[in-house]
Amino acid sequence: MTTKLIMVPATGERLLRFVGDRARFALRAGGGEPLGENWRAFLRTDLGHAQALRREIIQAHAGTLRLAGAAWRDIPMSCEDGEWSLALALTEAGYFAAKAYAVDPLGRQHWPEGPNVGLSIHPNAGRAGNTIYCAFVRLFGETKTAVATQNERLDAQLARLDKLGYAVIPASGKLRDLMRELPHIFDTLGCRILHLLPINPTPTTYARFGRYGSPYACQDLTAIDPALVEFDRRTTGIDQFRELACAVHLKGGRVFLDLVINHTGWGSTLQENHPDWFLRGPNGLFVSPGAWGTTWEDLVELDHRNPSSWDYLAEAFLTWCRRGVDGFRCDAGYKVPAPAWQYITACVRRESPETIFLLEGLGGAWEATEDLLTEGGMQWAYSELFQNFSGVQTAGYLDHSLRQSARAGLLVHYSETHDNERLAKRGRAWSLMRNQLCALASVSGGYGFTCGVEWLASEKILVHESRGLAWGGSNNLVPELARLNRLLAEHPCFFDGATLTRLSPLDSMVYALRRDSAEGKDHTLVLVNLDIASPQSIALEKSIYHELGSPKLDLLGRAAPAPRKQSDHQIVFHLAPGACYCLAASVTPLGLAGDEYHRSRAQAAWAIQALGEVLAPEEIGPHDWRALAKMVETEAGQFLAALARLDRSLARRDLLAALDAAGKQESFSQVVTWRLLDRRRITLVPPQHWLLLHDTVRFRATLDRHDGSPPHHVESVPVCDGHIACYAPAGPEFKGSPGMTASFGDAGLTLERYTEATPQVQAQVRFLAPDPVLPESGMASWLAEALRIRQASDLELNSPLALLTNGRGGMARLGVDLGSVKSKYDCLLGANLHPALPIDRHVLAKRVRVWVNANGFISPLNLENLVSFAAGPPAEWQFAATAGDGHAVEIRLVMDMLAGRNTTVLHFSRPLQPPPVGKDLPPECEVRLTVRLDIEDRSFHAETKRSPGADDYFRRHCHVLRPGIGFAFTPAPERHLRVFSTAGLYNHEAEWSENIPHPLEQSRGQIGSGDAYSPGWFDLPLSKGAGVTVVVCADPTDPEPELLAEVAAPRRGQSQPLLRAPNWPEQDRFGSCLAEAVRAFVVRRGSSKTIVAGYPWFLDWGRDTLICARGLLAAGLTEEVRQLLITFGRLEEQGTLPNVLQGENTSNRETSDAPLWYGVLCEEAAAVCGLDLYEVVVDAKGQTIAGVLCDIALGYRRGTPEGVRMDEKSGLIWSPKHFTWMDTNYPAATPREGYPVEIQVLWIRLLRQLARLRAQSSDENWDDLRQRAQASFDRFFWLEDRGCLADLLIAPQGVPAADAVADNTLRSNGLFAVTFGLVNGVRARRCVEAALKYLVVPGALRSLAPLPVSPPLPVFGPDGRLLHNPSEPYWGRYEGDEDTRRKPAYHNGTAWTWTFPSFCEALARAWDFSAPALAAARAYLGSMDRLLAEGCVGQLPEIVDGDAPHQQRGCDAQAWAATEALRVWRLLNKPDLASHAQP
Repeated sequence: MTTKLIMVPATGERLLRFVGDRARFALRAGGGEPLGENWRAFLRTDLGHAQALRREIIQAHAGTLRLAGAAWRDIPMSCEDGEWSLALALTEAGYFAAKAYAVDPLGRQHWPEGPNVGLSIHPNAGRAGNTIYCAFVRLFGETKTAVATQNERLDAQLARLDKLGYAVIPASGKLRDLMRELPHIFDTLGCRILHLLPINPTPTTYARFGRYGSPYACQDLTAIDPALVEFDRRTTGIDQFRELACAVHLKGGRVFLDLVINHTGWGSTLQENHPDWFLRGPNGLFVSPGAWGTTWEDLVELDHRNPSSWDYLAEAFLTWCRRGVDGFRCDAGYKVPAPAWQYITACVRRESPETIFLLEGLGGAWEATEDLLTEGGMQWAYSELFQNFSGVQTAGYLDHSLRQSARAGLLVHYSETHDNERLAKRGRAWSLMRNQLCALASVSGGYGFTCGVEWLASEKILVHESRGLAWGGSNNLVPELARLNRLLAEHPCFFDGATLTRLSPLDSMVYALRRDSAEGKDHTLVLVNLDIASPQSIALEKSIYHELGSPKLDLLGRAAPAPRKQSDHQIVFHLAPGACYCLAASVTPLGLAGDEYHRSRAQAAWAIQALGEVLAPEEIGPHDWRALAKMVETEAGQFLAALARLDRSLARRDLLAALDAAGKQESFSQVVTWRLLDRRRITLVPPQHWLLLHDTVRFRATLDRHDGSPPHHVESVPVCDGHIACYAPAGPEFKGSPGMTASFGDAGLTLERYTEATPQVQAQVRFLAPDPVLPESGMASWLAEALRIRQASDLELNSPLALLTNGRGGMARLGVDLGSVKSKYDCLLGANLHPALPIDRHVLAKRVRVWVNANGFISPLNLENLVSFAAGPPAEWQFAATAGDGHAVEIRLVMDMLAGRNTTVLHFSRPLQPPPVGKDLPPECEVRLTVRLDIEDRSFHAETKRSPGADDYFRRHCHVLRPGIGFAFTPAPERHLRVFSTAGLYNHEAEWSENIPHPLEQSRGQIGSGDAYSPGWFDLPLSKGAGVTVVVCADPTDPEPELLAEVAAPRRGQSQPLLRAPNWPEQDRFGSCLAEAVRAFVVRRGSSKTIVAGYPWFLDWGRDTLICARGLLAAGLTEEVRQLLITFGRLEEQGTLPNVLQGENTSNRETSDAPLWYGVLCEEAAAVCGLDLYEVVVDAKGQTIAGVLCDIALGYRRGTPEGVRMDEKSGLIWSPKHFTWMDTNYPAATPREGYPVEIQVLWIRLLRQLARLRAQSSDENWDDLRQRAQASFDRFFWLEDRGCLADLLIAPQGVPAADAVADNTLRSNGLFAVTFGLVNGVRARRCVEAALKYLVVPGALRSLAPLPVSPPLPVFGPDGRLLHNPSEPYWGRYEGDEDTRRKPAYHNGTAWTWTFPSFCEALARAWDFSAPALAAARAYLGSMDRLLAEGCVGQLPEIVDGDAPHQQRGCDAQAWAATEALRVWRLLNKPDLASHAQP
């Protein structure tokens, strides 16, 4: 037996709703009896899958659709009282379908008869106030003020010129002319949409109709008619159109463009390039379109049966969207097949989901219009009210219009169009009545009029001419139309959801319309006398009149007609000719109205769209949309953060309760907020994070991922403190906004801001991967990154480098682009000539240049023929050079420094296998290398310049090696260089390379070039399968041949201990890379070890070494750390340690933090090695490590010789100027005299350690002192208004902490209080949030936030001149002169890599290593991957610019950056993270 089922809405019905609404579906048995037990019901729909639908349409067109219908799904319905029902939140704009069905106990499906229910979901912005001003730009020129433009005499003169073959086209109105009238259109008239007739180029001589040519005879769909453009030397026509669009948006309006795709003009770009896309008749002639018995001979019709044209047309629409267009009038849209429109609208809405398509379907059948408004993807259409005049025609058409506007699409009442006679031709009364009728009978305020209507222009618009607008005439409708538009925009009875009921008889000449607001609180009665010649009357039921509140006030500002009693049940209104009223009981609406309604609706829709990224439509439960709007109004960021914590079951039952419960959870917020200040940096967005845009003014934003995916546009909504928009995350829990993909990478963010000041802002965003992204290991390499960097900028500063070291302080630092130089510090051999200690390096070999002669074809080995590169060590290059006739030869170069020796080895080889590109060279063809070394003899910081003396110097001290193949350079007994090869010939032919560019030094305000001397060149044969080695040696003896034969083998194994730390994750390439980087800095200091702070110029510093040693512990190098503790323990004097070690000189002890970092290292090493570490003896006197710690603490309490001392009352440590790691001096850019925050953190940590050790104290108990210091820290340092810790308590010597002035600069130092556990809970989280908001850049942390500071921080140059604004000391670029540019920037905005891992650690700790916080911390730390791949490949730089694009600066390879990254990466990957929650 077949069960008849009834669905509500009825099958085949169509509904129109808006984003943010809800739709309810029901299913019941037809006989009234409930379905039996064990029946189930489902709704099959594609609602909520707009992206999938668009993707299907686009892929089907491209022929790449793999699975059709994937957007459909079944949603269970719930049963109550025999009826199955389901309510869905409408989260996306588009056209969808749905149909309910039942399943009986046997699993058989039962469907109600009839087609699917269709749902047109429109953007929220279309709910109300859709008033349109149609402008023909041409008319805004010389004819604008004219009442009549006919000039018979002029026409006769022009006709004579026409006959002589001249093309005479008078001046036209310009885009800027129209822009000057925007205050009239938007402010005075109150229109919300500017609709432009076509602005494309028109025919000038070829197939031109009329004097000007018709804009509908388009010559190029994406070009602008030059006649509409003001000539200036600064802007293009497109620029001037963007000006207009931006000016409209500044007024809060939207721009609609008439874009004609059913035909073009003759000779159009499209016709000339694709004649096959045009329709031809049986005779082979192109076809001209027509309608109503007229053929438009200046047009040629497109043939849309050819789908290949659709891509071109879709791109034309997208081009205009990117220029600021918000919607399109689609001329004769019914002449374009629905599948073409489906494709075009899908492409457009993939980028700009808010775009409106306004169908001009006049002349087509309603069925075609309905199909295009629904399946075709359009939303609005022209109504035909403008051509219905009698009572019967008007009432009948409006019945149709009201019905279809509620189900298929909004029918917009244009009072007149450019195709019709002007209303004013019949007089003012007629024009006013028809405009009032169109407006007051509109749905959602869908009403438009053509330019000149307000001025009672009577000349018919001819599109191929320029007629007058009667602009500025005293007899006008400006105040009346302005009042109408305000009414439509502000009154609830004209908003979406209002119920419209015709009260007048069908044949009445008075049209009466009842309008009830959606809330039911407001009502209006519209009365229009359609007869402008005679008075008319209408009788209404008295009961209805009372239901309306007995309205006696006219909202149009006229005296309302008094109703007269006609009978006990009826009243009658008498209306004067053409009279029109909108009657209400109150001038002020009772319900939500005006801007408050628009604002709340926008906020609620924004919230629903965001929820739709996380929840399915059926999971978004019932709610009061007003309450939802209030959440967004005050807590938009918290609202987004709560979405990740929603209880889905509760959300389905009570959405607001679920949101409230989620909001109360103290979890890490997966929301990154971008503000205007962030345009100066690249904003990082971890996976699963929302990108929330916040500005003080309205804006539109475009996100372009640069990965082939389309850009995505969003519009802001207002909130209490500005305006917001957002982009959703991508991933398993999110659908991802259009334009957002699961991929990571960079994106451009453009904001069009609706303000006179800074109207457009461009910024960069980087979407982070869950884990760092590094090139494949081995030879498959860094090359792509090197090429990317070189192509991204013509600055040689970006060229990548290779670093090789020898474990004793020497190095080779050379370009991946072999032979290139970017700095005087680049060298093939920078030798450390001290036998036991690290000292300044001495440059003996600057670079190597290599050419390959392959079968007579000579090519340099450089980036042009580089196939791959691996940083190593050893560094490996793979080249493929041309050998003529399509042949190629592969050359490999392996380069390394020998461990413990000042020797660089270059091994060239030619593999047996064929080259990676080109044909293999025949065996008989010869391959030889020419190798030249350029040498110098200078300290690292000096320069070589050619002079007669220098020429004589190098010639006298260079000679040919005998025996051997090569040369020797012997300038002094303690300093000599030998360069030799294992095969080939050496030719002693000297040359100078002069003015070798040093762009790095030039950017630093230093000498921008240098010279180098080459004694001769090597001629090296290289047969297939063979190799040859070149040795560059500054050691007393040459290396053993066995060592040279396997140059790569020894170093490849040395990083292994770094990878054997307990629980090190397998296949951790990021950790492995960091471990390899760390190895370069561990060097010998006598019989022990130390750490070189950085290459190319730093030696070993106390502070840096001790901080770096924390990373060595993480790598498992406990013995090296133990040696370091002994070495520095031996150097302790009166509580001090050396600040910098210059060979054997340890006298510089101007540091207040190095001894305290020693304490940190002791505590962390003891946690790994055991408490016995404290008893290790460090010197011959028997001093232990524990004793050293006590001496440091006692020295600080009593005062060190350098002036570091404890403030007795507070227990805090006072530090002299320039004693912290921010130690810039001369000029004093960051003096930090007083009580620096990190010094207190390290001091309290040391006191805690001593208390735990129960160390003896001759004074106060260590723990009592710790408690006093901690209490003082809590009392003096927290800045509630900034949500962070003061960086410094400013105080000259002798001033106690209680009398110091708190410095409110936001720096990175306060984060150490979080990582070391002195601050936790809410305060810790606020500290991290402040850093996220102002300090974080990719892979580094700004040293100062770009905020005003108090007290001011003046920086004076050497000449006493003030160098910056003391109240805003942030300096975003580290470049230029050292004393006046770089030093002031060094710690006042420049971003440091070594502090960045501590930020990541602080983030994880502040949220107790929760999964979201931990994932974010890993992603942030992973942003250092780019730094590893750029600059000095495989190393981390010292600093980067605080401002985008964050150019690497300073030291190319910085030790504490690598070690801290390794330490924190290890921490974030360790299985037992819970044990680290309390450091």
